[in-house]
Amino acid sequence: MNVLIGVTGGVAAYKVCEVVSTLAKSGASVRVMMTARSQDFVSALTFAALARNAVYTDVEFWSAQQGRPLHIELGEWADVLAITPLTANTLGKLAHGLADNLLTNTVLASVCPVLLAPAMNTDMWQQQSVQRNWEGLRQDARYHTVGPGAGRLACDRIGTGRMAEPVEIVAQIDSLLHTQGQRDLTGKRLLISTGSTQEYIDPVRYIGNPATGRMGIALALAGLHRGASVTLVHGPMSAELKATVPGDVRTIGVTTAAEMEQVLLAETAIADWIIMAAAVADVRPTTTADFKLPKKDLPSSLPLSAVPDIVAKLSAGRTAGQKVIGFAAQTGDVVAPALDKLKRKQLDVILANPIDQPGSGFGSLDNEGVILAADGRQVTVGRLSKLRLAHQLYDFLLR
Repeated sequence: MNVLIGVTGGVAAYKVCEVVSTLAKSGASVRVMMTARSQDFVSALTFAALARNAVYTDVEFWSAQQGRPLHIELGEWADVLAITPLTANTLGKLAHGLADNLLTNTVLASVCPVLLAPAMNTDMWQQQSVQRNWEGLRQDARYHTVGPGAGRLACDRIGTGRMAEPVEIVAQIDSLLHTQGQRDLTGKRLLISTGSTQEYIDPVRYIGNPATGRMGIALALAGLHRGASVTLVHGPMSAELKATVPGDVRTIGVTTAAEMEQVLLAETAIADWIIMAAAVADVRPTTTADFKLPKKDLPSSLPLSAVPDIVAKLSAGRTAGQKVIGFAAQTGDVVAPALDKLKRKQLDVILANPIDQPGSGFGSLDNEGVILAADGRQVTVGRLSKLRLAHQLYDFLLR
């Protein structure tokens, strides 16, 4: 995993420190190229320390002491090249195939996927010439993009132009390392459910489960990075997690299983793949109080009624060509109950994941499991990040 980071002269360069540090800690081999102006914001020494590697500038590029051309060597070494922040100046050079420094020469001397993370003042971003350059690069299959976002900028202007957050950039780099830039889900429409549902006893008490929605977000990210159109239906989710969902993903929030069922049934007609990663409640209170029950009035036993089986309904009502994929969170033997669920609910594929293993399952950053298909195929996936597991599932579905 060789990641080459190009840093250009924008104030958002300080945020790239987190990108470089995160990648290096994850085990990637990271090298950094800096334009002359970028060194006014962050020192080369800082990036060298964070990357555990040398940093390259135009001083090395133009040096007579350099043996093999540096831009050729770096271009051949990189599996992914990310330019962050991308200024309007460097954007214009890339759009017109210009090369007057180490960074732009390396782009032209390489064939790996290039990720662009622009950052600039809103008025600069909205200029017709800048948008023309941006859209031109987006038409080139080699270039992938993340951001810009909207918010308060360094100039105190509120608008579009913020560089994407480091977590978004790292996630897309990780996807590019897996897919090598292939957009093999282009044209696919994914409908993904995630998180838990909450079935209320009264306004402050409910029956729920620990699902956070992290796995579904990973599925949405992986699908988006591979070119799919994604709709994410999610239960209650922390603001921190919700902030990691890109604006290009259409999101619909729900609370109860009944609400999730209503939304999914309404959206199913437009989906090619329906992925049920949500941990939907199996039961709900027979009655719900519309005021907080005093502790002394809480029932000693709670009458419950069954929640309709959403995934079974989706599977039974699927149209020709649709695929329905389920999840089975299990303890102990995960395969036998997952196979039963696969057959009983007539799913195309199911991912059985253990929730009793340290570091995987609800709320964790990683996951593992067994992917099972109705045609008998079976693949065991060891501990991976949830994003990488999502890619493994898509690889399985495409095969």
